[in-house]
Amino acid sequence: MFIGHRHTAEERNMGMMEGKNVVIFGVANKRSIAWGIAQALQREGANLALGFQNERMGEAVNKLAADLDKPPILLQCDVTVDGDIERFFDALGKEWDGIDGLVHSIAFAKREELGGNFRDTSWDGYALAQQVSAWSLIGLTKGALPMMEGRDASVVCLSYYGAEKVVTNYNVMGVAKAALESSTRYLASDVGPHGVRVNAISAGPIKTVSAMGVGDFGSLLDSMAQRAPLRRNVDQADVGNTAAFLLSPMSNGITGQVLYVDAGYSILGI
Repeated sequence: MFIGHRHTAEERNMGMMEGKNVVIFGVANKRSIAWGIAQALQREGANLALGFQNERMGEAVNKLAADLDKPPILLQCDVTVDGDIERFFDALGKEWDGIDGLVHSIAFAKREELGGNFRDTSWDGYALAQQVSAWSLIGLTKGALPMMEGRDASVVCLSYYGAEKVVTNYNVMGVAKAALESSTRYLASDVGPHGVRVNAISAGPIKTVSAMGVGDFGSLLDSMAQRAPLRRNVDQADVGNTAAFLLSPMSNGITGQVLYVDAGYSILGI
């Protein structure tokens, strides 16, 4: 005996994000994790808005956007510039009546801080990494909240294993990711009563342009592929599929969590 709703053929062909509005920060090029998320979300029927930092990045994002079936909204937002977050959401509010999902996939640290002795971390380098990589999650969630309330909306950010264990050369970025994960929990508690969920994905090492700035990054990839239970590295599609799940109604009971998408590497006592 079948109990429950019988889906029509049209419903069965709809993606789990059909008609949902999702804004993504962090698309930079085809190797970006955020780009993998954008592709997964559009496959599932979402309407997309892509935030980019400056005009140069905007040109790159515009070229990528041409590869998407549905043209996304493109808007500039530099989280280090006072007022830019407010301007971004004011502009987006003229295009959409609400936001169902927000993806935070932005991080930055000075190259000189990603190597050498952690004790040599400069205050300027530390503060910048925290502002861009961790505080921006708070600022963007606050900016989006008026458009997310009452929509069972979801926020997803991107972390890494270096937030909880020492990873050689990750240094100040590991500390920033730890702050990001803690912020995920505090934000989940804070905006939960508004019907908004907040979760993090801790992705295994992926060969992105920014990741290649970490010293000896190639050895991280090799180690994971050799030791992870699945004996492989993960890619943008793996993370994109998980993000689509966390942004969709399929995960309505999940908030304040860090989900590992790392081929199982994090379970090992290495």
